[in-house]
This record gives sequence, structure tokens and C-alpha cells, in this order.
Amino acid sequence: MYISSLQNAKIKEIKKLEKSAYRKETGTFLLEGLREINLAYRAGYLFESVFICDSRIKETDLYNLEFVELIKDNVSVFTVSEDVYASVAYRESTEGIFAVTRTKQHTLDSLMLSANPLILIIEGVEKPGNFGAMLRTCDAVNADAVIICDAKTDVYNANVIRSSVGTVFTNQIAVDSTWNVIQYLKEQNINSFAAYLETNQEYYASDFTQPTAIVVGTESDGLSADWINASSYKIKIPMLGEIDSLNVSVSAAVLLYEALRQRRNN
Repeated sequence: MYISSLQNAKIKEIKKLEKSAYRKETGTFLLEGLREINLAYRAGYLFESVFICDSRIKETDLYNLEFVELIKDNVSVFTVSEDVYASVAYRESTEGIFAVTRTKQHTLDSLMLSANPLILIIEGVEKPGNFGAMLRTCDAVNADAVIICDAKTDVYNANVIRSSVGTVFTNQIAVDSTWNVIQYLKEQNINSFAAYLETNQEYYASDFTQPTAIVVGTESDGLSADWINASSYKIKIPMLGEIDSLNVSVSAAVLLYEALRQRRNN
């Protein structure tokens, strides 16, 4: 089926997916780009419909999609005009394909951890760009999981997906309350290392070779009192200039790579 009208009912429904509330209501989200669609497919995501703009996508790219056989048999495929595509696409540079994709339930119980896990916990994440950057770092260090506490943006926000370059699909992710996550770490015997400015312990003096959860908060408020009080250890990154803290995604990267360094040298 070819869609050329901006008033098409399907296109209107897709545009509603820009809103978090509608994503939650329908259990679907909009996914754009060849790499992202392939990564989601590998991670077991299910697709409801796929939309292709012939004037933008290369035929060779289309048939390199890993889920092309699935598209042929089980998923509705539509072609759209340039105008329709431009009205939906959220990236300036794009390959001419987007899909309506089903969300997953991101529960603590669904996490499959190694015997010596490395986890990043993010409390109160607000900015999609920071969220996505931290997901990208977690993929790079092969962290066991990312746990989001009391999030103010959702996993399927288009800017989270874009800034993560698709690693939202390569990481194990759980979303829950701070209290539930604290209890989960206790049950799993995982030590928590809270990034906290008001401590004397610098991060490189910590032992990250044991089961480890690195906990970071928002740039504006830091971690809640619940995390500060419940953490196994409080650690800081030394700041020698005028500014007292790093961007949260940079802080997370520093701490995760120190954990990786220690584990590789252990």
C-alpha cells in the first residue's frame, strides 16, 4: 500500500507516538533507521508495521535488513511519499525506513546477570541525550545491565534511541523505584557505589572487581537521600578546577571504565 497523504489515519496514529503517554497506552514506539531496526530485531523486538520511502532508501540496504524475511511474511509493509516520510522522521540524516515496534516490559526479574555483574544504576534521569550516552557506554564496557530508578524520561523516547545509537536494544534494561532496586541489590549481594561529591573516597581507591552497581543521579540534584544512605560505598571523581562536577554521562563513563580496567587486570 502506498501512502501519500499527511492526513492518512495510520500516519496520524504514528505521530501520536511522539508522546510518552501514547507509547505507554499502545505498547508501541516509533523506530527509525536501518541500524536501529536491525539491533531491535536481534534483541527480539516485534514489529507491527514498516514504512519505506523509496526515494531515500537504497534497495541494497533494504535487502541487507536482517528481518527482511519476517517483513515478507508477518509484518505490514507500506511505502510512503517523501512528504509523508519527512513529516514523521525525527532525524535529519536518515535512510528512508521506520517501523512501529512493540515495547518490552523492563522488570528487575527479567535481568540475567553474570556471576560477577557490573551494573549501572541511573536515578531520576531527565535528559534523553544523557540517558542515551550512558547506554552507549554500558554497551561499550559490556555491562550486565542498566537499571533506571524513578525515571523522568522513558526508554523509547526518540532522542534516547538516537543518542544511544541503538544500544537501547543491546543493553539489558530494568525500570523500577529506588526502594525496589535497593532491595534487589541486597538480595543479589551486589555492592553499590554511589557517586557523591561529599565524600573523601576517590573512585580509583574502590574495588570494582566484585559484584558492582555504580549509581549516578541527576546533574542538578545528585542522588536522593535514599541512595546516599543505602549505598555500600560513596565515591567521588576528583575535580581540580573551578567546576565541582562532570556531566552525568561523563561521570558514568569514567567510573565504568575504571571498573573495566580493574576487571581486565584482575
